[in-house]
Amino acid sequence: MFTSNRTVAIGEAMIEMAVVGEGTYERSFAGDTFNTAWHMAQLLGPDFPVGFATKVGSDTISTSFAEELEANGMDIACIARDADCTMGLYMIELDGVERHFHYWRNHSAARLLADDAAWLDRVTRDAGLIHVSGITLAILSPDGRARLWDALAQARLRGARVSFDPNVRPRLWTSVTETRDTLAWFFEITDVALPSFDDEAALWGDASPDATLKRFAQAGIPEIVLKNGAGAVLACANGAKISVPTPPVSDIRDTSGAGDAFNAGYLAARLSAMDQADAIPWGQRVSSRVIRHFGARLPKERVPKFE
Repeated sequence: MFTSNRTVAIGEAMIEMAVVGEGTYERSFAGDTFNTAWHMAQLLGPDFPVGFATKVGSDTISTSFAEELEANGMDIACIARDADCTMGLYMIELDGVERHFHYWRNHSAARLLADDAAWLDRVTRDAGLIHVSGITLAILSPDGRARLWDALAQARLRGARVSFDPNVRPRLWTSVTETRDTLAWFFEITDVALPSFDDEAALWGDASPDATLKRFAQAGIPEIVLKNGAGAVLACANGAKISVPTPPVSDIRDTSGAGDAFNAGYLAARLSAMDQADAIPWGQRVSSRVIRHFGARLPKERVPKFE
């Protein structure tokens, strides 16, 4: 299924200020594709290398980020530096268990990650799985998106599979038309789609999860997993459709990163040669643990391990 056991996620990591108490915040690092890659590395261990391809600054916080990744078993060879930029920052504001985000990312070096076509070719070479998201695309310039598309297309010709979470964030796009056109363009080079129904319904007007699944299948994507909050996960692989109920979760503290964690559990299971029906519960398991915790990533000791 995969030509290599190496995973590379491409995108932006930000400084996260997460609520841990009344008026108290804890600094960490997060970002949708980063959250997925980090959880995958903890799930899979050293036999399945996981790298995160991004661009950060040359400041001490950016250095701390790289050092933390390396200490957590991740490949940092594909982290580039930019002396004139730094990492973006966001703060989570909770309303019950739901969250609102405040962003400061105008000087984020990750916006420039696709400026160098040779670098993109280098970081994607020899990868069996490459994971990107709609946020990855949204922060790039149109020329950067084109370079990333070309790099992913070339990687697929070498045998890599591309997983794509559309992860629609309207404020990052200039218009609905730009969003739809760009996502549809990247569907052409997607092997595993990991959408969320609420995003898809808002952007495309899908009337039901079944309608979303059908639309992705019509785009020619061979493997689709549709997340739907507490609802059942609908999935399709090579035309075979399944529905997997989502177990109820109590003691929810913060839903930040739930979808990213699901992606990590699912993709890690697929890399470990599980079929789709067995991989989905792994996605649900990791996601359910994240939402019982403040912030988008679990404490390392709480990440479940594959046997």
